Amino acid sequence: MNKKEKKVLHPITAYIFLIVITIIGSGILNLLDFSHEIYSVNSATLEYSRNLISVENLFSLEGLQYIFSSSVSNFVNFAPLSSLIIVLIGIGVMEKSEFLKTAVTFLTKKMKKNTVTFLIIFISIIASLMGDISYIIILPISALIFKYGKRNPLIGIVCAFAGLTCGQGLSIIFTSMDSSLLSLSLVSAQVVDKGYRMASISGIFIMTAATFLLAFLLTSLTERVVAEKFSKYESEEENEIEELTKREKRGLAFAAIAAGIYVIVFLYNIIPGLPFGGNFLDNSQVLYVDKLFSYNSFFQNGFVFIVTIFFVILGAFYGLGAKTLKNSREVVDTLGHSLDGIGKTLVLIFFASMSISLLRKTNINTIVVAYFTNAFRVVNFQGLPLIILLFSITLIVTFIMPGSINKWVVLSPVVIPVFMNAGMTPEFAQIIFRFAESTTLGLTPYMAYFVIYLAILNKYSQNNQPISMTQAIKYQLSYTVVTIILLLGLLLLWYIIGLPLGINGVTVL
Repeated sequence: MNKKEKKVLHPITAYIFLIVITIIGSGILNLLDFSHEIYSVNSATLEYSRNLISVENLFSLEGLQYIFSSSVSNFVNFAPLSSLIIVLIGIGVMEKSEFLKTAVTFLTKKMKKNTVTFLIIFISIIASLMGDISYIIILPISALIFKYGKRNPLIGIVCAFAGLTCGQGLSIIFTSMDSSLLSLSLVSAQVVDKGYRMASISGIFIMTAATFLLAFLLTSLTERVVAEKFSKYESEEENEIEELTKREKRGLAFAAIAAGIYVIVFLYNIIPGLPFGGNFLDNSQVLYVDKLFSYNSFFQNGFVFIVTIFFVILGAFYGLGAKTLKNSREVVDTLGHSLDGIGKTLVLIFFASMSISLLRKTNINTIVVAYFTNAFRVVNFQGLPLIILLFSITLIVTFIMPGSINKWVVLSPVVIPVFMNAGMTPEFAQIIFRFAESTTLGLTPYMAYFVIYLAILNKYSQNNQPISMTQAIKYQLSYTVVTIILLLGLLLLWYIIGLPLGINGVTVL
């Protein structure tokens, strides 16, 4: 054993430390009467109300009772858990049948490695349309793409996670998250101007510019800096595909035909107005994006399963066509392939879910955001200093409160009127907020899908050396720095020049 080898704090141990710190910290802060008022706007009367939020003490008998009674339910209801298990079923079929290996070879054989990296990062950036499930789908597939491309899969995981987090707020297509944030912004804007209206395409120009610039920048950073930090991956794959055989081509044809039929049926059911169509939509909503992603939408509730079935079809039909799967029994046997050895991942998710839920229960994160929000009432900034203030506060509080809506609920009633009184539009304030939270989202272990990133990194870690939480964060630091420079610079440039934010002519002023 190398004497200089550093001892690594296991990610599970790190989450346990966070839990202990949260419990003890809540007791101390409760004793110190740590609290703050939060402003909210009544959407009907457009009047302000103030609510005092105090720290819930978990370092007490009642707190301990809550911890023991809620841990199981918090784990079971933790969104990444069920999504990961279900999606891994489909990915396992694609991997075991060798569909992924063949498809990656077919699609990337003549591509340069930086082209593959760019496509992964670009797809990751625009994947916010799919919601949080994009983390579950893209991270493991990116690892396999790099693995089959004879590169270290850790590079694929790291750059994909950077694209997913740094691009979280760059929505070229209006999403359900944008709709929720816009509703909050509109209510706060109408406190100042009752007739104010906001459009769903109000930020398309600056979002498009940011998306492409960020994709190119993160690709360059990955290939020139990040990839150099990883050693060559020792793959267990014995047979590498040089040229596709007739069986493999037939398998791809089978998979393409079956998947094509499935996609046509799926698309028909999310298009409103067609005969017997639109069955996956919530037709009680007005906006199409809300019809897709409302809580009562079949599309929203069943999307994880829809994607999994798609993956199973690709893998199964490829296997039957290429003869890598000989019968239905072998197809069934592949369903659990990706779930082998998932025990440590489940334990990691258990402690991560406990850490996140306990922090939320204490109200510490909400109070911290409220304290920072008070800065907008104390200072009298305008123009560039105000933009930088909102950007800075948002990226800081994202460490402790990653959820976009939860943060904007606290910030928007104060921020939006301040921006409007300073002569800047609510749309611009919301875009600043979205850009800023994207920069540090990948650095916080309190982001629910950070644990998935951590788990997949450790799955491909070699030499039995676990990748610590600290190391996983370090992998993202360079991405955060360049994203801050790019997005803040873009916002300041847009403000100075006075360019329109979107198609409807809304500007920063």
